[in-house]
Amino acid sequence: MASVSKEFQCNQDVSEEKNLWNKILEGVGNGKGDAKGTVQSSPTMVFSVIGDSDSFVPRPWPKTVFQTALIEAAKSGGETWILYSGAEQGVSKVVRDAYKYYEDMEFKTKSFEKEISDPDRHVKLISMAGNKTNNSATQKGKSFIEVKPMKPTVFKTTSGKGDNFLLKFEKFISEQTVAFFSQKLDARMPVPVAIIVCEGDIDTIAHIAKALERKLPVIIMKGSGTAADVVVDYLENDDLLPKKASILLGIQFDDTKYQELKTHLEKIRIARNLVGIFDLDRDDPLTLSNIVGDTVVSCWSIENILETIKNVSDDTPKYNSRQIDSTESPTGKRKNPFKGFSLAWKLLRRNFTSPEEKIIKKVLIGYKESRPYVLNPKYSTPTSLPLYFYFGYQLLQEYNKIVECGPVLLLEALKANRCDYVRVLIDRGVHLKMIDLPGLYEQTVACKKCDFEEKDCLHMQWILKQIQETHAKQLCHEFKDMKKKQREKISEANNDLNKENDDLEKKTTKLSKYVADAATGLCRKMLRYREYNTQEQSQQKPNNGNDESKDADISDILLWAIFANRKDIAEICWLRGDNHLLTGLVCSAILRKLSKKANNVKEQVLSSDLEEHSKMFERRCIGMMDSMYEEDSKHAINLMDDEAVVWGIYSSPLTFAYENFMYDIVAHTSSQKLMNKQWYNNLAPDLKPFLKSAFKKPKRFLTAPLTKYVFNYMMFFSMLVMYSAFVLTSISTKYYVLNIGRLFEYYVYFWSAGDFIEELISCFGYLEARGRSHRGYYSRMKRYLYDFWNVVDLLSYALLIAALSVRHFHPSKNFTVARRMFSLSLLVMYLRFLEVFLIHRKLGPTLIMIKEMLKDLFRFLFIAVFVVLGVGMYYHANLWPDHQTIWSGDWTNWRIWTIIYYPYWQLYGELNLESLDGSDQSDCTNETSIWESDTSIERCPREDWTVPAVAAIYLLFSNLLLVNLVIAMFSYTFERVQENSEKLWRFERYTVINDYDWRIPSPINIFFLPYRFLCCPAREECCLQQCKRLCDKKGTKKKIEKRRRKEEFRRNFQKITALKNHNKI
Repeated sequence: MASVSKEFQCNQDVSEEKNLWNKILEGVGNGKGDAKGTVQSSPTMVFSVIGDSDSFVPRPWPKTVFQTALIEAAKSGGETWILYSGAEQGVSKVVRDAYKYYEDMEFKTKSFEKEISDPDRHVKLISMAGNKTNNSATQKGKSFIEVKPMKPTVFKTTSGKGDNFLLKFEKFISEQTVAFFSQKLDARMPVPVAIIVCEGDIDTIAHIAKALERKLPVIIMKGSGTAADVVVDYLENDDLLPKKASILLGIQFDDTKYQELKTHLEKIRIARNLVGIFDLDRDDPLTLSNIVGDTVVSCWSIENILETIKNVSDDTPKYNSRQIDSTESPTGKRKNPFKGFSLAWKLLRRNFTSPEEKIIKKVLIGYKESRPYVLNPKYSTPTSLPLYFYFGYQLLQEYNKIVECGPVLLLEALKANRCDYVRVLIDRGVHLKMIDLPGLYEQTVACKKCDFEEKDCLHMQWILKQIQETHAKQLCHEFKDMKKKQREKISEANNDLNKENDDLEKKTTKLSKYVADAATGLCRKMLRYREYNTQEQSQQKPNNGNDESKDADISDILLWAIFANRKDIAEICWLRGDNHLLTGLVCSAILRKLSKKANNVKEQVLSSDLEEHSKMFERRCIGMMDSMYEEDSKHAINLMDDEAVVWGIYSSPLTFAYENFMYDIVAHTSSQKLMNKQWYNNLAPDLKPFLKSAFKKPKRFLTAPLTKYVFNYMMFFSMLVMYSAFVLTSISTKYYVLNIGRLFEYYVYFWSAGDFIEELISCFGYLEARGRSHRGYYSRMKRYLYDFWNVVDLLSYALLIAALSVRHFHPSKNFTVARRMFSLSLLVMYLRFLEVFLIHRKLGPTLIMIKEMLKDLFRFLFIAVFVVLGVGMYYHANLWPDHQTIWSGDWTNWRIWTIIYYPYWQLYGELNLESLDGSDQSDCTNETSIWESDTSIERCPREDWTVPAVAAIYLLFSNLLLVNLVIAMFSYTFERVQENSEKLWRFERYTVINDYDWRIPSPINIFFLPYRFLCCPAREECCLQQCKRLCDKKGTKKKIEKRRRKEEFRRNFQKITALKNHNKI
């Protein structure tokens, strides 16, 4: 009878726990299913927080750290339950406050609209207080919900109060199963349970010991005080137990209590492999997810070899009754002694009598279901929550399906930013399927809460929309719209679910190609490059939108990581890609553009983050260049001129860095060595040997950019001499009729025409052999006008054309206007000639300083003009009141010049006090009729004592504040330029070298124009180059093969160097 009674009691307990489990599932379960029905979902993680007690030791502990760690770990776990005792104070209050913070941050002002069973509420708080509630007149799914203002939404149980029941319920939950991979599959795993201990008393220590007997993992919050710290201290040093226990618990022990405590602690020590410790004072809150995952996996892995503390046969899970032959492999053939021993396989075998390979395929299909969250963990380990990554990888490894089925796991790892799994899967040869690309962008880059048409969205989606709306829509909106339409069709009656899914897959396959093209199109649009396509690349393009190439997959993932701003994944993909140097520079340029766009919409945090990401790529490239130059300087130098295609952008590293103002790259030693080779045309980089080569290698000497540069400015100087003679002597006098004056004038026109043609070629790049010719014309013009010296060039041409027009089409008796125009044009020409010193190491930085200071000067003038106008208006209104002829007469007599005259010259110390105090009455009249009829006659000023007073204040403000302000601005600019003078000078030097690489000095260039435009000898496709290749096919083939081998070596050289620099080899 006793045994029957005991069995009846056990069954009754199990029935009570099962009833509570079902009630909680019914109350909080966010079932997922189709139109035919709903499947109740078990939790994928359960936390049981214990430790409520009346502490006798007033010890504060970092509760905020615990709250943050608990919520972040719960969010990482997926569908997570948090069990707590439901007390009003103590640890229960801390847990309740943490959940309230979660609601406020997750749902904002709509937290009270989200019921406990809402699908968006992935973390549920469950009170185990066991209080009776009146459930009458309540709806299904809400009968156990208590929602009060300013309190979190908590599910309250009606039974099961006490530690003993909680312990049984924890064990019962650990024996249940959950569909880790999909709610619609029968591939289930045990529910992971972790007991979290804060504070507590002796009963809490007893609870820990009994939980470990039942092989339940325990996480102890070190630093929370009382019982938690007693356990931690005992595990670290059991000799100090009497002292530590009395201090931390604050109670007086007798022999019975002390022995009971020691017994519990000894049980805990024996099972310490199931205990995880989180240090509240030292550990980052985000690492709790790692500790929980490690402890749970460790518990499952070693539960069969744990030392038995007591007979726990009654607590053995049902699925342990069937033993597994450890030598059996999933396929029935033992090829490896470790096959069939993975934890995931063992756990699955408990729930399947005859598992087959198709189960794994079903599991992987379940991965394609949209996850309820997208993680961005700061720290992660293979066993970090959620555990479906760990189990999924083990199952793929068991069946050797890593390469075949790994893309699904790779997709989820990319979404969740699980860099460890991304790195391993890519290294195992796993490729991301192009069909998954639209979903990847939709879940990570697209804004979930903002409509695509919204104007006030400030997220990455909106920033991309400002760059190119069509591409941004394909990237962020098309897939979302397709899924929305599919859900609407499925919700309609009599719709075949499988047919709709097949239809969505076909559309997604077609969309994937457009998404990839839209992403690369956005890159080119941002950087102003035209798409580069060769015939060979066009033939290699897939027609179905599925790209099986590793490089294409890696480049697509890298570009996604750039738009999603995933720094670690971007580094992983960059290291495993190709053309590392150029790719890194392109990534840096894209991120810098995105940063500027974010800053324009006042998203300073996002802008700073993108800017830092951009600098990371630039630093990686500089590190690569340093290492390659030390390893092999010759190939490191030549690499800077190797052209490649990255996302349709065709350029070389040095040219791309120059076009995107990457001063550190252009100023690098490798870049400068390449410039020297171009500057001296592969001749000796020294003056004397270079001059001697004029006799030994005349062709190279004459075509060297340095030779053309010197000859060009010699011709320029001769033009200046002739132009000066013409302006000084032969504009309107009798000397013009002499041949010498006419010769001077026509030579100036002839030289200017040739030089203007070279500037047009420089702007549009028609004759360039490589590099910038692949940019759009708008960006080339913008880049050309950005250069200060190019603006001066255009100004000189404009003034010369204006002077020429005035002289020949609007002649006058004395040619006064023409003389002024020619003189002004000559002045600008002399300023242009200063550019010759830009190449000089000492004078070059000085010219750069002058150019930068001009920018400061213009900013100062913008402020000063309003001050001058305001003071001038006051002077004029009180010295010459009611003046009616402001704009009368010739434009030189307008009163606006009088208004500006006095305050402007006062900036330089010209006070004019005799005019401002009204005492100077000479050369003027007070007769209104006279000065009104003839604006050239000055009106006498009226005396007004306020004018000198305002002048005194103005002089104090302008001379002491404004002038010193501009001096301070000049000083700052000087220091800034001086600090980076070498870098800036090298950048400007490349401008000159690149320009004279193809430039022919004027006016000689005019004679070569037909040949240059018709033959284009610098281009590979020109007729001369084709003729050479036809005449010497064998030699050409050898050259091409030799160049190909060198370029292949330099690509491998980049990969090896990049991996070495980042300690990945």
